[in-house]
Parts: sequence; C-alpha cells; structure tokens
Amino acid sequence: MKNVILPVRFGLITSAVLIAYFLILALIDKHTNPVFSFLNAVITAFGIFETVRYFKLEQGDKFTYSNGFVAGLITGFVATVVFTFFFLLYITEINSDFVSQVLSFIDFGAPVSVGVMTFVVGIMGVATTVISAFTVMQYFKKSWNIS
Repeated sequence: MKNVILPVRFGLITSAVLIAYFLILALIDKHTNPVFSFLNAVITAFGIFETVRYFKLEQGDKFTYSNGFVAGLITGFVATVVFTFFFLLYITEINSDFVSQVLSFIDFGAPVSVGVMTFVVGIMGVATTVISAFTVMQYFKKSWNIS
C-alpha cells in the first residue's frame, strides 16, 4: 500500500497542473485549439519522471524497472482519470459550446458527441501515460553496459 501513495499523490498533482494549464488556455481563449494540447504530454511525462525519480530515491537498492514502470503508470492513470472527469464536467456544465468550438478548427466529417470527445481525451491520456512511462524508465533503468 505504501508503494501506491507516492504515485497517487504525484498523479493528483499532475492532474492539477493539467487542469490549471487548460484553464489558463481558456482564459486567453486558446483552449479550443487542439495544438495546445500537445503540452499535456510534456506535463504528464514530467509528472511521471518526478514520480519515478522520487520512487527510486525512496526504494534505494530495492528499485526495479517493473516497480518504477508501475509507479509511472499509476501516476499517469490517476492524472488521466481526474483530468478526463474535469474535462467532462467542463464541456457539459461550464462551456456547453466547447464541442462546436473545437469542431470549427477540425472538421471530422461526422457529428461528434460529448461522449466521443471525452473518450478521445481519456485515450490520449492513457497513450501518453504508457509512452511516457516507457520513455522515463529508459533513463532510470540499471545499465547492463560494462565500462
């Protein structure tokens, strides 16, 4: 149980940063442009990096690749779930015109519902989490190189 507390805490912090970034974009009316969502991947990767870094310091010699990878996944999944629920709340309760505003930038050729857009945000978060966890663990894994 103790191994889960750190990743959950960092996941909540990462989601707070993602939400703050989204709201800052909303203040300057750039939140409907999908290009700005690429920074979400950087924020998530940094949150995973910091989680694994602290986790490695906490574990010491007991740190393994799989434990670090799982800590990164938990962080990313928590951040993704919290941000996705916030996003759903935002596009249904706060700004109900959000979907049509986003579709003014990108025309999918078919109607897009709130559920589809929320699902896409969640899938993008999960994909970013898995890729970032694998990438971060390349930095923290024990090297087999003999030098």
